[in-house]
Amino acid sequence: MSETNNNIPRMVEGKVVVVTGAGGGIGRDIALAMAREGAKVVVNDIGASVSGEGNDAGPAQAVVNEIKDLGGEAVANTDSVSDATSAGRIVQTALDAFGRIDVIVNNAGILRDRFFHKMSLDEWDAVIKVHLYGAFHVSRAAAPHFKEQTSGNYIHMTSTSGLIGNFGQANYAAAKMGVAALSKSIALDMQKFNVRSNCISPFAWSRMIGSIPTDTPEEQARVERIKQMTPAKIAPLAVALASDASVQTNGQIFGVRNNEIFLFSQPRPIRSVHRGEGWTPQSVASHALPAMQASYFDLDRSGDVFSWDPV
Repeated sequence: MSETNNNIPRMVEGKVVVVTGAGGGIGRDIALAMAREGAKVVVNDIGASVSGEGNDAGPAQAVVNEIKDLGGEAVANTDSVSDATSAGRIVQTALDAFGRIDVIVNNAGILRDRFFHKMSLDEWDAVIKVHLYGAFHVSRAAAPHFKEQTSGNYIHMTSTSGLIGNFGQANYAAAKMGVAALSKSIALDMQKFNVRSNCISPFAWSRMIGSIPTDTPEEQARVERIKQMTPAKIAPLAVALASDASVQTNGQIFGVRNNEIFLFSQPRPIRSVHRGEGWTPQSVASHALPAMQASYFDLDRSGDVFSWDPV
């Protein structure tokens, strides 16, 4: 079937898309949406727990089966993104199954939350390897093919934990801020080959619902609104970014929060001070810092900035 039900041509018809971490959650919904819009999909997932333990081929194959039930084409892959060699096999799976690669969605991730002063080296290392190294490894494996065919598209998942801040997530925040910088660098380096790279910061808090108080009617109503922020809400933006309709969109950072789509700012100078004779430590302390203090940023967390409930 080459068209959607309303006879509009499908947005990613014939494109070959790799979605990492696609055995559930956001990745699964992106994989399904890509397939509905005509893509051939490599569903990558090692089948690990949220913290990265374990290995199970079932989740990836289950999503492949869902796609095939929709009449789409998909193959499963269970290689880890955290190692360069295995990440290369993810891309090779697309080449072997479908003969090309057009889109990489770097979605795979784990969480090992801990306050910074208690965080172990293993907790730091594991999260950085999956999120930041994983995005690099899979992107790098696809890069020669994108360069050769003078087309390609990267979509990376970042987070407001990195872009804004959050408690107990130094490993995750550092990785996700790094992913945003990686995406921008890829966009700069590969634009001459007609390759694009963008980020999505997704809000999909289904795992948090159980911890939110529901003692009052107001709290119950709030939880019901938050429940609307399902992983499926992220997929439309991902598909649009993967399509040729977004050809002018490169090096950007978006957010999706239920039915809202945001464009995030990127760091730029907002204030400066100058002394013709140069600075000393003393004049920095007495002049530069006080002059700029009114423009300092608060120690915000993501929840402080996104303080309204989704609608």
